[in-house]
Amino acid sequence: MSRYQTQMDSPIGPLTLISDGASLCGVSMDGPQRLAMTADRMAAEDDVLAETRRQLTEYFAGTRTTFDVPLAGTGTAFQQTVWAALCGIAFGCTESYGGLASRIGSPTASRAVGMANGRNPIAIIVPCHRVIGANGRLTGYAGGLERKQWLLAHEARIAGLRLS
Repeated sequence: MSRYQTQMDSPIGPLTLISDGASLCGVSMDGPQRLAMTADRMAAEDDVLAETRRQLTEYFAGTRTTFDVPLAGTGTAFQQTVWAALCGIAFGCTESYGGLASRIGSPTASRAVGMANGRNPIAIIVPCHRVIGANGRLTGYAGGLERKQWLLAHEARIAGLRLS
């Protein structure tokens, strides 16, 4: 299967987007090496990448709070369960690792949830940045805590504007 890649600028730095031509396979803040996959070629004309770029641009502009590009992140069954649950955390909200573990039916698996969260290949769109420590502190983020803090503040600001 062919993989296609492009990059886009964002307020939190360059993002690498990877697709298989039908679905989005990766969004990385640290370049394609973070995604543990290689693309066959750069493809600005790939429809999935163009749509992802459009939706991310709207997200950063504050006009989009959900994503609807087709996803194909590669991971174990447990990781897939965690990533699906991440998509259930509402825009502008956060959840603890323990809360997420309980929600997926594994209340003692908060560390495993944290590990799966850290292996999420589709950052921002599968919102792993919305998971925080039980004490409310920001903990671990593959893109760096500064980016996590920016994303959460951006979402809180937009969500607050929508509520007023």
